[in-house]
Amino acid sequence: MHDDDLRRPLSREAFLQEETYRRTRLPVSLATTLIPDAYTSPEFHELERDRIFATSWVAAGPTSELAEPGDTLVVDVGGSSVIVVRGADGEVRAFHNVCRHRGTQLLDEGRTHVQRFFRCPYHSWAYGLDGTCLGTPLFEGSEIPESDRRIFDVTDAKEFDRRDYGLLPVRAETWGCLVFVNLDDDAPSLHEELGDLPDRLAAHRLDEWQVVRAKTYEIEANYKLVGENFMEYYHLPWVHPRLVKVSPVKSHYRWQGRGMYTGMTTTPIAAADDGGWLGLPPIDGLAESERVSARFVWLFPNLAVNVLPNHVFLMLARPVSPAHTTETTYLLAHPKSMSTGGAEEEIEQLASFWDEVNREDIAIVERVQRGLGNRAYRGGRMCYRFEEPLHRFQNMVIDRMLGIRRVPGGDAVEQAPMFD
Repeated sequence: MHDDDLRRPLSREAFLQEETYRRTRLPVSLATTLIPDAYTSPEFHELERDRIFATSWVAAGPTSELAEPGDTLVVDVGGSSVIVVRGADGEVRAFHNVCRHRGTQLLDEGRTHVQRFFRCPYHSWAYGLDGTCLGTPLFEGSEIPESDRRIFDVTDAKEFDRRDYGLLPVRAETWGCLVFVNLDDDAPSLHEELGDLPDRLAAHRLDEWQVVRAKTYEIEANYKLVGENFMEYYHLPWVHPRLVKVSPVKSHYRWQGRGMYTGMTTTPIAAADDGGWLGLPPIDGLAESERVSARFVWLFPNLAVNVLPNHVFLMLARPVSPAHTTETTYLLAHPKSMSTGGAEEEIEQLASFWDEVNREDIAIVERVQRGLGNRAYRGGRMCYRFEEPLHRFQNMVIDRMLGIRRVPGGDAVEQAPMFD
């Protein structure tokens, strides 16, 4: 092998040119996978942060984690820390996690509960759950001694109005069991980008489901590999010996319409002697076809939504670096299911099954990440019978990298055979 046969890193400018992605833009029957640099390059990772995550509807977490006024999630979105909170009026709002005084970060990342207001740890400025500035710094609960409060009185400050110094807002919308945020004021609504997905899953009444288990994994692989592995079942017989029993290859169909998502369905779900997805009863009101089907959706850019008749499983893959992803998974059940006898045991079994499947996937995508670092690899031919969802997703990524905003169309029928 000569040096000319080895892949050379692409420039930042090349990532913004259509020609770079020419082979992935071909029809799936002719297409090559996304360029390897998209999974390994720090420059691509930085551009992706700005062009994808800072302009998209990114899931912050399940709505059931914001059940009560004051419940708060702090998440990183496109390199910006964002506070998502349930207000006293029941509305979900989001704000940049930064004090309007000197820019101090108000809260640490993660989940917390705020009683009545956010309080800056630096100079004690305070903000209501609706983002309004309440005090600078004298407000209810201040620990400043009575004798010193006059020193901090700013009522005579010139051209200063607290109403002008509320927290900086971030767009927030909810769908089903999820809350989303978007840093881009000019982006289309969440409804526009979800397309027909809410209608397709309407019978499952996703807004009623509650988190019963959560787990976080640190993955030494690019977040797109996590997603692309999720989008295809080509690997099932070799990576998932238990999963393939309850989700047989022959029972898979493409299940996607217009929207920023890829979709598959397994129908019918197969029974398994050693557990699997059965256990909790299906929710009421599902049509017979839905009672025996599992819907698998990857919602652009980084969320897996697995909807089954008796539970929901979410996988939120947050990119940390080109080769590291923090993935948080959530197992959700319907309140009626949780009230049945033996529900706790069945939930534990479901959590164990998903953990096993997820660990198998993590092992293989970390191996892929290591392989993509080999400079001899330049990309591979897509297996069109199995990898059309990957092709759809990778072209969404390319669109955003090039500054193109469009919502892909879908199949003419609800369930398209994967082998057509």
